[in-house]
Amino acid sequence: MRVFDASSVIYAWDNYPLSQFPGLWNWIADEMSGNQFVIPETVLEEVRHKSPECAQWMTANGLCVIPVDSRILRAALQIKDVLGIVGDQYHPKGVDENDLLVISTAKVLGFCVVSDEAKQHWKKEDRIPLRAKFKIPAVCSLPECNVSCMSFIELIKNSGAVFG
Repeated sequence: MRVFDASSVIYAWDNYPLSQFPGLWNWIADEMSGNQFVIPETVLEEVRHKSPECAQWMTANGLCVIPVDSRILRAALQIKDVLGIVGDQYHPKGVDENDLLVISTAKVLGFCVVSDEAKQHWKKEDRIPLRAKFKIPAVCSLPECNVSCMSFIELIKNSGAVFG
């Protein structure tokens, strides 16, 4: 099962128009109605703000919206602590509150994150960057998080689905 970040939802909506890729969107609808693709309620609001048509299509097609409960909030606070983020002092180049909720939802439920945020790579000789600058894929890979993460394209490739 997969927890979607707004970046992947909007990436898919913008780059694979429903009118041109109906097979892809039928598959996504099937996965959503089977609760294979879920989204935290705060992320759905972010999608609704940035792409109302996309959010409307998703909710009309059986998207499972995960309420943010105390387990998810506790996990998000633990990740926030690991990253060294104090209060609302998120680094502009790193994760934000919704990103932490995506990661913590996946962690609590034992799901994988789907995110199209850039993967960050550092050479061994580089100074280890401030963790508050980490984006979703880097945060997921931290030993304290240990959450699988993939991009939308990786999801499609790994699914084995054929859209004809």
